[in-house]
Amino acid sequence: MKIIVGLGNPGRDYTGTRHNVGYEVIAKLAYDLNIDMGREKFKAVYGEGFIGSEKIILVQPITYMNLSGDAVREFVNFYKSEDKDIIVACDDINLPVGSVRIRTKGSDGGQKGLRSIMYQLGYDTFTRIRVGIGEKPQGWDLARYVLSKFTEDEREDIIKGITDAAQAARMIVKDGNADAAMNKFNKKGIGAKQQ
Repeated sequence: MKIIVGLGNPGRDYTGTRHNVGYEVIAKLAYDLNIDMGREKFKAVYGEGFIGSEKIILVQPITYMNLSGDAVREFVNFYKSEDKDIIVACDDINLPVGSVRIRTKGSDGGQKGLRSIMYQLGYDTFTRIRVGIGEKPQGWDLARYVLSKFTEDEREDIIKGITDAAQAARMIVKDGNADAAMNKFNKKGIGAKQQ
C-alpha cells in the first residue's frame, strides 16, 4: 500500500495558488482514478483506491503547509508504512514553472512542508515529486509569492506540470520504485513551452 500526499493549504483563499500545487496533483489523481476525496481523519482529507493491484491512499493535509508532517506521521503510524511507501508531491520555487523533479531522499530544499514531514518522520528517505512554480521575482516577499496565483502565461506550463506529476506518481506505484519516473521526468525541459 502506498500513501501519496499532496502539500498545500486548506480553504478557498489558497485555491489555485503556487503553494497548493501538491493539492492539485492529488486532485488530478483522484479525478483520473475516480477516487472520492470526501473522507477526513488524521488532520487531512483523503481517499482510497487502486493503481493496478496496489492499494493507494491519497492525502491532502489540512494542517497548513508548515505542519504537514503532523498529518503524514499519523497516516504512516496507523498504516505501519515504511519510507518506500510514501510519495509526497509539492511545489518548488527552485524549478521553472511546470517542470517536475523526482528524488528519493535529500534535503527539504527550503520547502517547509517537506521540512515538517522529515522532522515528524525522522528520516528523509521517501519519494518526493517536486513541481516547479518558478523563481520568486526580485523584490517580492517569499510568502507573498508562493501564495500568489499563476499568470495566464504560466497556465499551460503548470497544468502540464501537474499532469506530469500525477503520471509520475502512477508510474512509481506501478513500478514499485522511482527509477523509470526519474529517467522520464527529471530529464524533461521546463514544461509545456520551451523558453
